[in-house]
Amino acid sequence: MGSLFSGIDHRLKGCPVNHALPVVRLRVPTDEDAVAWHRIFDDPDVMEFHGGKPAELSVYEELTARQRRHDAELGFCLWTMLDASGQVIGFTGAQPWPQEWGPTGEIEIGWRLGREHWGKGYATAAAQMTLERLRAAGVPSVVAMVLSDNKRSIAVIERLGMRLAEVFTTPASQREGRCYRLEL
Repeated sequence: MGSLFSGIDHRLKGCPVNHALPVVRLRVPTDEDAVAWHRIFDDPDVMEFHGGKPAELSVYEELTARQRRHDAELGFCLWTMLDASGQVIGFTGAQPWPQEWGPTGEIEIGWRLGREHWGKGYATAAAQMTLERLRAAGVPSVVAMVLSDNKRSIAVIERLGMRLAEVFTTPASQREGRCYRLEL
């Protein structure tokens, strides 16, 4: 396999690829990334499945700080996603499931991209890199929690080879969700 910061090894178990994926780099989030995330996620389409409206800058400041702690303590986090030119385009990675309901104690994989970067393969490429890093960190399995109508994320989940494990109703919004699993 190549460097974790460049190309993707398309032979990954459970990761069928039919076309070349874009070059993506991942890094531990910086303080400045909170501002970048706030800017690129300030879009109702991006936030459709994350509360429906853009979050305040303080939410991203706390999130990037928490991810730096996760990286230091666990060896993985939600990393800042950069395109080939070094532009921040979103985040991807994994963290312990943060809710008191659902797959408590399990590691959840996830991603979020700025709207202009959708449909170009970035989420799939970055999620594959995340799986490589999680395997290297000794994580035995991951889950992906997604609302049932989030077809774009479900497509990425299926490209990763994850399998539907459970259908549930979210406690707060009473929306139908799905839990996908993958053994690493």
